[in-house]
Amino acid sequence: MTLPAQRPGEAPGRELAEPGFWQQPPAHRLAAFARLRAAGGPVHVPEGQGPGHWALVRHGQVQEASRLPKVFASAPGVTTPEPARWVRALFGDSMVNLDGPDHAQLRKIVQRAFTPRLLAAAEEDIHAVAARIVDDVLDRRPDEFVSAVASRLPLEVICNMMGIPEHYRAEIADRVNHASENIGVERGLTTRLRMPGRGLRALARMQRMVAGIGRERRKNPTDDLISALVCANVDGQALGSRQLGAFFSLLMVAGVETTRNAITHGLTLLTDHPDQRDLLLSDFEKYADGAVDEMIRHSTPIIQFRRTVAAEHTLDGHLFRPGDKVVLYYASANRDEAVFPDPDAFDITRSPNPHLGFGGGGPHFCLGAHLARVEMKALFRELLTRPVGLRAVGLPDLAGSNFDNRVRSLRFAFERP
Repeated sequence: MTLPAQRPGEAPGRELAEPGFWQQPPAHRLAAFARLRAAGGPVHVPEGQGPGHWALVRHGQVQEASRLPKVFASAPGVTTPEPARWVRALFGDSMVNLDGPDHAQLRKIVQRAFTPRLLAAAEEDIHAVAARIVDDVLDRRPDEFVSAVASRLPLEVICNMMGIPEHYRAEIADRVNHASENIGVERGLTTRLRMPGRGLRALARMQRMVAGIGRERRKNPTDDLISALVCANVDGQALGSRQLGAFFSLLMVAGVETTRNAITHGLTLLTDHPDQRDLLLSDFEKYADGAVDEMIRHSTPIIQFRRTVAAEHTLDGHLFRPGDKVVLYYASANRDEAVFPDPDAFDITRSPNPHLGFGGGGPHFCLGAHLARVEMKALFRELLTRPVGLRAVGLPDLAGSNFDNRVRSLRFAFERP
């Protein structure tokens, strides 16, 4: 791999703060991360006139910070930029932006709602939805993969699991797209002034919608996740309307967007690596779990999360002080040569594969990791084992986001009529 040249006198991590860096081809960004990993310790990234942040780019660094929430706090926010106070006051704090007892209590309520019965029903539903989507694709023969396939599965599964009435779903899909389309994407001045309002309006409407459903479920509970959340009794608590809205927004944006992107990148990887596709098809059940984890490692749907240092701590030779800003670059950690031999290779037999695609462990490890894996495995089983072949056509249209590895669209085609 050829590393990008660094200009004389330039801070090693400066380009991570430059919007143009995230518009570069993936190979350029990965090469830059490789150079930063070679530097050893945490790397300082200047940000305009502010103090900047410290980039954690190695697997061990990201894992250690993830497992020390009392030192590397998620509050006041994990995104860049951090959510404004008025936004947090209006919409409530998402679980990913909470620490300590507040986070633990909210996570406990949510975890208790995911009963074995609900999870078993969700897994059964995943297989049915995946089969139905592929049946529809074979019938209609669309040519754009994200909208026709990758977005539909996680959206339908989550809406079914939550108990969202059918007539709300098209609007919810539209709101999710509006709320997330410009996260981490550099925009011109006019767009910056217009788009935040559009995204927040979409978020507000989506949260009002689910809050209304929650009020109805409190009166007339059914066998779905919303009923379980609003009727829970965990230490005398259940989710209120704002908490339900914040959780639903997190589930929609995180659960739908990340899974759809992993699925889309997965099809591209299998198209670009026909030997790995042939191996997967030779014994799907044997290789599918490894293939799904390698797709997630290789594509890393969430590029980075932010942390704020709450207590002095030395990590990899650097002393962090309270108030310091730290960014956990999962996209770099998942290519760490010290952990993953030949890290740029796509190898569905990679073992072990301790990727950080669902976080680095600790209290914020992704709640939906199991369901995401089940969704991907079910969909690729349907896509690859039908008597027609599917392949990506051309390169995916990437959003150029510094937050997630988002795919706007991907053309695809059938190999056989």
